[in-house]
Order: sequence, then C-alpha cells, then structure tokens
Amino acid sequence: MAGPCHAVLLTAGAEQDLEALYEYIAESDSPAAADRVLDRLMKSAESLATFPERGSYPRELLALGIREYRQTFFKPYRIVYRIVGETVYIVLVADGRRDMQSLLAQRLLRN
Repeated sequence: MAGPCHAVLLTAGAEQDLEALYEYIAESDSPAAADRVLDRLMKSAESLATFPERGSYPRELLALGIREYRQTFFKPYRIVYRIVGETVYIVLVADGRRDMQSLLAQRLLRN
C-alpha cells in the first residue's frame, strides 16, 4: 500500500510535452489560460505522490499486454506514468484527442 512518500519526477520527454502544450495554449488562447492549464496538470501529476496505483492502465498499452504504465487525466489531457519503487516517472503528457497509440509507441521506444 502506497503512502505520500512517492517522489514524482518528469522525464525529459514529459518536460518537452508540457513546454509544447504551454506554448500552444499561450499562442492559440492566452498566456493566462496556458498558466491555468499548466498549473492544473502539475497538480494532477503531484497528486500521484499519494496512491499512484489509483491510475488506470492506458487501453492502448493494455491491448498489447503492457501493464507497466498507468495514466491519470486532466481532461482532455492524459498523464502517463510508470511507478518504479518509491518514484513515479511521468513519461508523457498529451492531449488525449491525439493519436495516442502512435505517441505511446514512439515515447516508449525512445526511453
């Protein structure tokens, strides 16, 4: 049973995802909207320090029999992560309306 002792870390890919999302929202809407979305995404990610096992398995990976990764949502965004010991590694932050099958395959092959 997990407690609030998990560290939550962003991989380089997840950091790039957040930067790209911020830039896109700031450009298409406003910097204030981008700040709000980034803040909510970070709160969602940080909440994984407590009970990270509560996240569901991404259906795209379950179909392949992969259960190493879980996900949480701040709709429409998906935060995909992996638990290793007492550390939660955020590996992908993406708009769930994108082709997640391709994004997950590319990211998991890179790591």
